Amino acid sequence: VVMKKVLIAATILIGLSGCATVPTASDAEMKTAKEFKNPTAEKSGIYVYRSKSAFGGALKKDVWIDDKCIGETAPGVFFYHEVDADKNHKISTESEFSPNDLMLETKGGQLYFIEQYIKMGAFVGGAGLKKVESKEAQKEILKLKMAKKGKCDSKK
Repeated sequence: VVMKKVLIAATILIGLSGCATVPTASDAEMKTAKEFKNPTAEKSGIYVYRSKSAFGGALKKDVWIDDKCIGETAPGVFFYHEVDADKNHKISTESEFSPNDLMLETKGGQLYFIEQYIKMGAFVGGAGLKKVESKEAQKEILKLKMAKKGKCDSKK
């Protein structure tokens, strides 16, 4: 019984530890995004990133802002998206059974950083979102590639 549980756990971890990839933005777009320039007073900038991690590496997860598809993440990528300032915005990611949402109140001319992380699920890994301080997030984003905005596989 114990060996059976160990074998199942090992199989799940191996399945989650491959390496998924997504299309990346141009070098010029990536360079501009990594300058972390504040947007105009009418806009707020949102970075959503997913660090490189051995856990969940085979999983791609969709990201939406205000119910609009931004694209699909994989380990080691980020998105930058501007939204209208001085509003509440909903950042969402797909999880195992339903989307996980994070509400974010934005101010004009400001940047916000959201980390998407993979968490263990009953059948497949799910994803969560958390707000991160700018200095910590920028240091991480500098190591990542910018994902090309695209379509989402799952429906929202």
